[in-house]
Amino acid sequence: MVTVGLLYPGHSAEDDYPALEARLDGSVRLPVVITSVGEDAHRVDALLDLGRAERLADGASELAASAPDAVMWACTSGSFVFGPEGARNQASGVAQALGVPASSTSIAFVDALKHLGLTKVAVAASYPEDVARHFVRFLTAGGAEVVSMGSHGIITAAEVGTLDADRVIDMVKAADHPDAEAVLVPDTAMHTLQIVDNLEAAVGKPVLTANQVTVWKGLQLLGPVPSLPGLGTLFGAQK
Repeated sequence: MVTVGLLYPGHSAEDDYPALEARLDGSVRLPVVITSVGEDAHRVDALLDLGRAERLADGASELAASAPDAVMWACTSGSFVFGPEGARNQASGVAQALGVPASSTSIAFVDALKHLGLTKVAVAASYPEDVARHFVRFLTAGGAEVVSMGSHGIITAAEVGTLDADRVIDMVKAADHPDAEAVLVPDTAMHTLQIVDNLEAAVGKPVLTANQVTVWKGLQLLGPVPSLPGLGTLFGAQK
């Protein structure tokens, strides 16, 4: 059994991970450590504080007790606001602290698109538009073309965590574009791990969600990713 440790900021959709672990009947361990949060706000200054090295180091120290094989900084906005180089520095700091491979959700989105061979995407963002634009720039730097973006102006992760499945499906459908090869849902505060297949059915194409790509990347750091049920195209496309 492999263990992918998760550093997750605050409280919103962190229960997505133990729920998935239970569904997978023990084949993957997904221990979660909650990292500290200054202000729960999808605002650039607050996100730069959220993802600072000291918070990640404190979380990594706590996560060591779970003996993870790999670690993910399970936060999209708290990684992409630092840009590609800053996101890589976050991951390398965590990897050095724990002595195991590490990455982050933002990096996972870029790598998942490359794995699937997709370049044109739509983005269904819960964030305010200025924050969502940082994600677009991150994706563009990673080789993707964002053909449409929906932003919903939700300020707090806590509020995003209350969105029900129908609202998430509506957001994905609204953001989709005929030229998009996939729709990306970038907030780890959003409950998505139980509805990936529903999201893909709603738009008829791959949908990549933050919590989904986080688990995928954590497993990929350790070798070939197993096909797992209920987690969409990404977990069925082994290359």
